[in-house]
Amino acid sequence: MQATLPLDQATTISPKATRQPPTPAAASNYAAVEIHSYLAARDLLFREAEENPTDDNLRRALAANETVENCLRPVRSPYQAQSLPEAEAARERQHCKAVKLRIAELRARAGMRRRTA
Repeated sequence: MQATLPLDQATTISPKATRQPPTPAAASNYAAVEIHSYLAARDLLFREAEENPTDDNLRRALAANETVENCLRPVRSPYQAQSLPEAEAARERQHCKAVKLRIAELRARAGMRRRTA
């Protein structure tokens, strides 16, 4: 006769218990994926703000842009592997500046519309 555990007391090995810590290459990949997700969120919120430049939309787009700017700051050792390549980061920093200027323009236009209404 085989000894068995009741179904509610079955033992299982947690997937976390069998995982190995990520290698530096994998960690840098996770960081790059996360930064790219912030870029995508910023672009989406910016597009919404351009289509409908309300105060809330502009504020959200500006907050997302600031978050991206923080992610793109030059990093020090040992965190260099957890950033985008410098050429890509520089390009995205330029894009952040352009987004910031465009949001300022949209805010100015929205203010002008409110004054004339």
